Amino acid sequence: MTSTVDASEIAKFEAMAAEWWDPHGKFKPLHMMNPVRLDYITSQIAAEFDRDLTGPQPFAGLRIMDIGCGGGLLSEPMARLGADVVGVDAAERNIPVAQTHAAQSGLQIDYRHTTAEAMAAAGERFDVVLNMEVVEHVADPLAYLTACRQLLKPGGLHICSTINRNPKSFAVAIVGAEYVMRWLPKGTHEWAKFITPDELYELMRQAGLEPVDRKGFVFNPVSWAWSVSDRDLSVNYVTAALNPA
Repeated sequence: MTSTVDASEIAKFEAMAAEWWDPHGKFKPLHMMNPVRLDYITSQIAAEFDRDLTGPQPFAGLRIMDIGCGGGLLSEPMARLGADVVGVDAAERNIPVAQTHAAQSGLQIDYRHTTAEAMAAAGERFDVVLNMEVVEHVADPLAYLTACRQLLKPGGLHICSTINRNPKSFAVAIVGAEYVMRWLPKGTHEWAKFITPDELYELMRQAGLEPVDRKGFVFNPVSWAWSVSDRDLSVNYVTAALNPA
């Protein structure tokens, strides 16, 4: 079995593991973006599986995989909504951080130090695969997305966010976030690994997924807040796709 894990990428996040739940630490950008990520994820899942988000535990009965779960910033909200959550990360040091925080929060989440490929090879299957800010860090995006598709049950939902590749994304995501604002350690992202929305759609189709939606995540430096945009996919963006098999 091949792996798309990039060891140098994993090492970056291992070094930051203990800071996952510090909203003012190295993962401040994720904490700031998390509400809009959750809004998009929950609305897509609710629409696909006909769930009422105003009811108690609307995701009960759904099995959700969170790839690159880190400290559990997405896994925990999914568990609170009633889902059976498996959080997976190739960075070993993230797992005890996530496990400890889940225990402190009174949540049952199955965290594992493994990869999407290993899970797919083991025959694991999910209703939803969350693949947020991971694809720009892997060595082989097509092989990785193929594993994500294999992890989905027929009709399953794949939600994938990443960063566009253009001069603006270089200015914002690398120069701005890493050098000016110092939100992220220098070298967190490699611009050459960023993927345009059209490239991601094509990669997903090649992997056997059927893309159905894409939106932008836009940061407003005046209001200091993130929002979802139908049109502006110039830097951060998110996609939804189905496993038609």
